[in-house]
Amino acid sequence: MSYAIIGSGAIGGALAKQFARNKIKTVITNRRGPASLEDALQAFAPAVSAAKTTDALDADVIILAVPFGAVGEVAKLRGDWSGKIVVDATNAIEFPAFTPLDLGGRPSSQVVAAQFKGAKVVKAFNTLPAAVLGDEPRRSEGQRTIFVSGDHAEANEQVASLATSLGFSPITLGRLEEGGLLQQFGGPLMVHSLIKQR
Repeated sequence: MSYAIIGSGAIGGALAKQFARNKIKTVITNRRGPASLEDALQAFAPAVSAAKTTDALDADVIILAVPFGAVGEVAKLRGDWSGKIVVDATNAIEFPAFTPLDLGGRPSSQVVAAQFKGAKVVKAFNTLPAAVLGDEPRRSEGQRTIFVSGDHAEANEQVASLATSLGFSPITLGRLEEGGLLQQFGGPLMVHSLIKQR
């Protein structure tokens, strides 16, 4: 499997750190282009490298680490997302109030999935603050957990396997309308840094 992180902000940077720590190859991109990432990625080489967004979209698994409002811009870069697993690490937040965005009762990942035609969308890596997400997940007492939700069991398994490879203990919650609601911003599982004990 090949991986790409779309977005180089706090969440994208935290994920890049985990990929580098575990020597798993990935590319990372942002709207400013690869040159803007060269200095920041020196510490993560050779596992993590910068790429043009169009090249990053060739990956099998694409992690969305952009603001929720920028999801549509990424979705428009391809007409057909068939064969791709798109990991939704976004949070639908209303700024400056810092409250959940009103999506008419729909899970935020269903809104994302509707824009990525043909993709298998999986909600993951969104519930932890960036500083915690980028921290070593293997603790003396166990491993930090990552929640995974999606409507395609095989895609859920692939993302859970990635989380395991990054040192986390994944907990699969089911479909987006169930688990996705639990883990989206404002849901009961947000900002819970849980440790699965050995």
